This record gives sequence, C-alpha cells and structure tokens, in this order.
Amino acid sequence: MRNNSRKPIFFLFLMTLIAVTAVGLLAGYFYIRDVVNDWFGAPTSDLTLTQQLAYPLELFLNRGQLTAPADPIGVEQYFTVDQGESVSLVCIRLEQAGLITDAELFRTYLVYTGLDRQLQAGQFKLSTAMSPVEIAVDLMDATSDEAIVTILPGWRIEEAAENIAGSGLNITVEEFIAAAYSPSAVQLSYLPVDQLSSLEGYLFPGTYTLPRESGLDVVLETILGAFELNADEALIDGFEHQGLTINEAVVLASIIEKEAVLDDEKPLIASVFFNRLEQGIRLETDPTVQYALGYQSGTSSWWKSPLSMDDLSVDSPYNTYIIFGLPPTPISNPDLGSLRAVAFPAETPYFYFRAACDDSGRHNFAITYEEHLDNACE
Repeated sequence: MRNNSRKPIFFLFLMTLIAVTAVGLLAGYFYIRDVVNDWFGAPTSDLTLTQQLAYPLELFLNRGQLTAPADPIGVEQYFTVDQGESVSLVCIRLEQAGLITDAELFRTYLVYTGLDRQLQAGQFKLSTAMSPVEIAVDLMDATSDEAIVTILPGWRIEEAAENIAGSGLNITVEEFIAAAYSPSAVQLSYLPVDQLSSLEGYLFPGTYTLPRESGLDVVLETILGAFELNADEALIDGFEHQGLTINEAVVLASIIEKEAVLDDEKPLIASVFFNRLEQGIRLETDPTVQYALGYQSGTSSWWKSPLSMDDLSVDSPYNTYIIFGLPPTPISNPDLGSLRAVAFPAETPYFYFRAACDDSGRHNFAITYEEHLDNACE
C-alpha cells in the first residue's frame, strides 16, 4: 500500500519538473529571440518552423562574429555578384575572399532577415574591416560609381548592346546598335582601318570597368582602343603574310570564333579555311548562315541551331554555302586567339572538320570528303 501511495506523488513531481523545464526553455527561447531581434531585427515571415526555432539560437550564439570585422585593418576590394548567382555561392566566395569568416553563418543571417531575397547583382567595393552585417547592407545596393561592361568572344553587335544597356550606363540598346552600325570618323580613328560599314568584329572581347557617367563615345573609344592595342605589328604582319587585309582577317577570325570550342583548335580550323580559299572551294560554314538568319524569336537567340536544309539555301551574301570566298563583313567579335589563328594558322592538308562525337568540344579533321563522311556520328 505504501509503495502504491507514492506513485501519484512521484508522477506529480515529474509533471511539475517537466512543466518547469518547459517554462524555462520557453522563457529562454523568448529571451534569445528578443536579444536577436534587438541585434539583427525581426525575422522574415517566410521562415519555416524549423528555421524559426534554430536560426535565433545560431545567431544568438554567434552574434559577436556577425558584428565584428574579419580584419579591422583590412583594405577595400571589389566583389562582383553575377546575375542569377545563388546566395550560397555568394557566401562561399565572400569567405574565400576573406571578407567574412563563416559562409554558413552569414547565409543563416541573410535568410533570417530576408535579405537573401534582396541580394543585388553588380560590383561592390567591400572591405575586411567591415562586419558581416555591414557587408550584407552594402550587398543590397548595387549602385556603384563604376559600371562593368562585358563583351564575350563570339557575340555579335546586338548581344554586346544588351549587356552594355544592362550595365548601369545611361546607354540604350538602340543607341549602341545605331552607333555600331554607322561608325563615325572619330570612332574609326581608334582602329587600324580606314573604312568600315559597321563595328562588327572590332568590339574587342573583354571586361571593362568604366565610370558610371560614361557616355556612348567613351564606351566605344575604350572597346575599340582595346582592339587597336591588341592588333600589334606582329599580328598585322601575320595578316599580310596570309595575303589578307585587316578587315578580311577579322572576317575570317569572326567565323573561326564561332566554329571553335577549344582555343588550341583555332589554328587547325584556320588552316581548313585557308586551304579551301586557296582551292576556290566554298567555306560552307554554319555560323555565316546563322548570322544571315538573324534573331530567332522562338528561342530568343541570335544563333539558330540546328540549321535545316532550307536554311542552308537562304539567299544572303553571308551564306557561305552559296557564295565563294569570305562574307562581306565579320559575323561576330573574335578574341585575340582567333585573330592570331588567322595570322599564324597551322599548316595542314585538311579541307573538312566536324564535331567529335564525345561531347568534348573537339573536332575531327579530314582531307577528303569521304573521310569527312566517315567522321559522322552514328
């Protein structure tokens, strides 16, 4: 009887202990939450239940790390966030740059505050002397004194115009295209040529940092100046040695740029085209047809792929399946590797090439048409 009488008392004690512990935990949670709210602000309403419980504790335990700089005597550095880049990758790169000490903790802070949804693409001037919280604030504002302009190898004028218009410069797509297709005497003065119908082929690929107030003339001066700087005497002598004018060389380089996937194959591809030109054989290269076809609204692309048999018969001075020799103008903006491939091509007996069947980006080269057919993928 005595043992049985103690059971309700023990059970009541146990329930009381559990209740007191729960109240204590709850009070502790509310205390932690209030402290975190005071330090970092209220959480976003988008947190899951698990995040609502776990994130305040993590921020509470590491609040000093989030408000202290990685290096109080650090110097400024540029940090670029690309369009569409994930928050996790941005945090990892910030840690790799030494700007923060814990990528996962920084990501937790961004998600807790909802700042992960406000991250801006652009270039930022940050410092290791800034705390992670200060860095987060700066990453919300992509406004900069400088704009980053990128021109990728193989882009045509219209693709470059889209990037320039989206760089933060006060230049529209239409303004850039109009200027590029009707270059002024001043713009041509930055190039080693006298006359051009457009700047296609001479927008030298690269990344350019420009003052945000830069106008169209300054942008073109910078890009065209880069072409002239890279088109040194040795390169131009190489063009002349191949029997080409500068513009003819740029036309051929622009085709090689679109055909080559790997830089080390560019001199080989150049050799094929030189061999065909010497024998009076049409170049028969797809990128020239793609250039002739222009913008494809269905795929939002300037380069239609794959091409149909009807496409290969399109009536255009750029269609090298119909015309002999080179098209009238470049079809893209080639990089230095493509220009050098024209100036210094490989010496080969090849007249054909086609993509290898292993998705490596390489090509199989052939001397005869029969060998070329044998290189087709099954």
